Amino acid sequence: MPSEPLKIVRTVKELRQQVSEWKQQGLKVGLVPTMGALHHGHISLVKQLQKDCDRMVVSIFVNPKQFGPSEDLDKYPRQEKLDAEKLTEAGVELLYAPTVEEMYPEGFLTTVSIAGMTEVLCGASRPGHFDGVTTVVTKLLLQCLPDMAIFGEKDFQQLAVLKKLVRDLDIPVQVVSGKLIRDEDGLATSSRNVYLSPEQRTIALEINRTLKKIVDDLEAGRTSVADATAQGKQHLLEVGFNEVQYLEVRDAKTLQLVAEITKPARVLVAAILGATRLIDNMAIEPK
Repeated sequence: MPSEPLKIVRTVKELRQQVSEWKQQGLKVGLVPTMGALHHGHISLVKQLQKDCDRMVVSIFVNPKQFGPSEDLDKYPRQEKLDAEKLTEAGVELLYAPTVEEMYPEGFLTTVSIAGMTEVLCGASRPGHFDGVTTVVTKLLLQCLPDMAIFGEKDFQQLAVLKKLVRDLDIPVQVVSGKLIRDEDGLATSSRNVYLSPEQRTIALEINRTLKKIVDDLEAGRTSVADATAQGKQHLLEVGFNEVQYLEVRDAKTLQLVAEITKPARVLVAAILGATRLIDNMAIEPK
């Protein structure tokens, strides 16, 4: 059970007042930024952060600045009542659900950009997306000023970018890596999984298997990065994926492409199956 019943606030002033009261009591505050439509992956982030924090804030804000022209902002699911029920059950004390006008008041002109990490991978096919993410997260962190904030490893590029953001701007918040949660069959948990037919779901499981093979082969030194990723991409296309947008091995910290495994790295993939875009990643450790 939560230490306090769930409270919903919609303004920066209310958010700061509540967080300030908690901090004056010596309580440690955690923040989980979301766009709502919560599933068990989101709740796992809450549970992970609750181990280190006394009070939990979850933000729900469908951020228009991270949607591209071809991405339908209006169709993004909004279900605040259901989300609030899930947060109550998870023991969250505060839901911050600002309006667009509260987050981006009239005359708002500022954009936060991180060059060199956001033009690749998902950023290559979604120009401007990460500027929207970094801008809204900067605002959320400064609005709330929690002790800790958590972002899931499922979107590893976003996690790496936000860690860099906090370091570069000296924002006094500890960024925590949220464990990548998989469904029982191994598919990375995502709200998009519901769009897969049973046949597509079976095909989608090949992403996990392909990443595991690449990791195993590279950690054992059986093949090169170039060969491992080329074979993996070919396999995904052969089993039924319409397109593999990227399948790459990159430095776990800088997101630079790597040709050999000398430091912690990550194999990352984005692939289209039917009308559904799936992303996943897996850690590679040098031997």
